[in-house]
Amino acid sequence: MEEHSQPFRLDDRIALITGGASGIGEATVKEFNRAGAFVWIADVNLPAAEALAASLGRAKAVALDVTQPASIAAAVKSVERLDILVNNAGIGHVGSIEHTEPDDFDRLINVNVRGVYLVTRAFLPHVLAAQERHEAVGTIVNIASVSGLVGIKQRFAYCTTKGAVIAMTRQLAVEYPKTLRVNAVCPGTVETPFVEEYLEKFHKENKEETRAELRARQPVGRLGRPEEIASAVRYLASDEAAFVSGTVFTIDGGWTAA
Repeated sequence: MEEHSQPFRLDDRIALITGGASGIGEATVKEFNRAGAFVWIADVNLPAAEALAASLGRAKAVALDVTQPASIAAAVKSVERLDILVNNAGIGHVGSIEHTEPDDFDRLINVNVRGVYLVTRAFLPHVLAAQERHEAVGTIVNIASVSGLVGIKQRFAYCTTKGAVIAMTRQLAVEYPKTLRVNAVCPGTVETPFVEEYLEKFHKENKEETRAELRARQPVGRLGRPEEIASAVRYLASDEAAFVSGTVFTIDGGWTAA
């Protein structure tokens, strides 16, 4: 393994991050950029992705709707080669099984599960070819959630989909043990626009009370920061993690340990 003056470098690597224009995706784009990678910022919000790319250098925006095969195919054509794929795009839903309508369930399956499948399948030849350019194999990091590891009240559909992402991660790691590394990161509750939208939509009248409850369920007593998740993704994508595949990397302030 080549030695670097700094650990976890991604020099000469090309990465694509779905949902890369905001939240954990945006933080990961910036982290990869600092590590020396060229990053494709893939997002349905192309103007936001373009603005982020313009602020960084060594980055380019690409329109990508993970639910639309035509959109994914167009993105594949734009990306000539790829070493690292981060499946970050996802949506949430609040409700027990009794309050999860079939349309709600299908919408989460479509984005959080089918989207990961479609994007991974489309870019797989690119990532498998990474080994021809580097000593290291190509890498996929899926952003799952503690919701895929433990049951959370009022999160029936979300728990279901994130559990599926963890299962896909492990299956791919077993299917391609010597030509691909695939890992999942499972964040707890993180300070992102995703969480702010949830608070505004479902707890507008008691937003700060609910925010305090979200903090309290994580033993360290606070929400996570996007940068903390991004640092773990960078590690998993780096050469230092060459022996790491099929793992579920939990970053949740002690939530699942309690």
